[in-house]
Amino acid sequence: MPDLATDYYGLLGVDRGADEVTLKKAYRKLARELHPDVNPDPAAQERFKQVTAAYEVLSDPEKRQIVDLGGDPLQSGQGAPGNPFAQGFGGLGDIMDAFFGGGQARGPRSRIRQGADALLRIELDLAETAFGTTRDLTLETAVVCGTCHGEGAAAGTHPTTCETCRGRGEVQSVQRSFLGQVMTTRACGRCNGVGSVIEHPCGECGGDGRVRARRSLSVKIPAGVENGMRIRLSGEGEVGPGGGPAGDLYVEIIEKRHAVFTRDGNDLHCTLTLPMTAAALGTTMKLQTLDGEEELDIAPGTQPDAVLLLRARGVPHLRGSGRGDLHVHLEVQVPTKLDGEQEALLRQLAALRGEERPGSSGKHTGLFGRKRR
Repeated sequence: MPDLATDYYGLLGVDRGADEVTLKKAYRKLARELHPDVNPDPAAQERFKQVTAAYEVLSDPEKRQIVDLGGDPLQSGQGAPGNPFAQGFGGLGDIMDAFFGGGQARGPRSRIRQGADALLRIELDLAETAFGTTRDLTLETAVVCGTCHGEGAAAGTHPTTCETCRGRGEVQSVQRSFLGQVMTTRACGRCNGVGSVIEHPCGECGGDGRVRARRSLSVKIPAGVENGMRIRLSGEGEVGPGGGPAGDLYVEIIEKRHAVFTRDGNDLHCTLTLPMTAAALGTTMKLQTLDGEEELDIAPGTQPDAVLLLRARGVPHLRGSGRGDLHVHLEVQVPTKLDGEQEALLRQLAALRGEERPGSSGKHTGLFGRKRR
């Protein structure tokens, strides 16, 4: 059974749409309550490690994308929880930032950022998932603004250096605490840590450098895909802020229920009903498979629940060669109403076979007796 993804948003007590400022504020509040220097309770120390890990994941755009897609970056090798003061966790600066509102200087962050991944679900019938197909899709995603080409500024203008932080993206201040005077560094509130401001935003995108638009895309579905599988299309997701590189598009397969066949991996199963007389005497019957019409030979004396195996009539293997099999389950139909002549003939047959009283002797137990035995 797969591991369940950790609820990182729940650990910090924020919703899934929380921005960076909200995440940092929630982390600071919890860190002040749970830090080992403040709360020596072992349970609080364990909780402190969890919220620190959650903040580290959600403050990293790539790891947050994995969380939003239902994954867990710490379980999938993208990182691992451990010492919250270790270098890979942001170092002592993040803890200082939690208590005093700042830490080590990081410099301006880029206005251009990676875009988010997108998810699209499509319905396919059994023949399409078995043999593959090509689908033309229409989707709505963020694309680069055609007016400002991702810069975010109106025509004839450009972003200017922030006067508050002078392009550093950070401002410093000195605060008194129980440790003495502490110099703190925080993101500039005027430029949001970018180091530049857009005085005249683009009228099309409002300064974001991207707009939402409908576009068409052709997707090739390989043979052998199954329900719930996802096809990854690199760079076909959402364009990032500032016209940043696009994320990936994941196309999830929804396989529609088939009227005749049920699927079990690469094997197919179906039920074929035949009269009692045909099962006893043998016959040939036609079956429409995924490959076309097949003629089945029903051997004389076929018993109820017998299974005919048609090799390589199932679904092709997604990886590698070969195909699954088709299992035809035979259902013998016993008549429920007989006219006088039919009943007389069956009684005559039962007399010839010594089956007037099935189960009365060990020699002739009859059909249902043999089934029970």
